[in-house]
Amino acid sequence: MEIKRLNQRPNIDQNNKLNKKYIQFEKLLSELKKKELTSEVVSAINNNIDHVNSITEAENELGKKIGRTQSIILKLIEKEHKLVTINHYRNIWLALGMSVFGIPLGVAFGASLGNMGFIGIGFPIGMVIGIAVGTSLDKKASVNGKQLDLEIKY
Repeated sequence: MEIKRLNQRPNIDQNNKLNKKYIQFEKLLSELKKKELTSEVVSAINNNIDHVNSITEAENELGKKIGRTQSIILKLIEKEHKLVTINHYRNIWLALGMSVFGIPLGVAFGASLGNMGFIGIGFPIGMVIGIAVGTSLDKKASVNGKQLDLEIKY
C-alpha cells in the first residue's frame, strides 16, 4: 500500500504561512514514503490525507487541519515505528529539563543561600541538562536510522 498525495492547491501561494505549513506537510509525506511502514499505519495516514484533501478553499480551516493531521501522523509513527523528526527529543527534553532538574536545583540554591530570589538560577541549568539529554537521544535515533530527514517548525 502506498501513501496518497496531497491535492495541489495553486492559490495557496498567496498566504505565506499556509504555504509553509503545506510544504512542510508534503515533505513529511515524502519522507514517510521512503520508510517501510506497516499497512495499518499507511491506511491511517491515507485516512488523514483524505480528510485534508476534502477541505475546500477555506484557508483557516485548511491550516488548522494540516497542523492537527501532521501532529496525529507524527505521534502515530513515533508510537508504531519509533520514527522521529530532527531535534524531536531535544525539544521535548528542553522543557523537561527545566521542570524536572531546574526547579529543584533552583529551590536548593534559594534555600541554601537563604534568598528564594535565586530560584531562577535553576532554570538555565535545567535547560542545559535537558538539551544535552535530548541531543544525545537525537543522535542515537539518527545512528539507528529512526530519524526522518525533516525538522518540524510550528
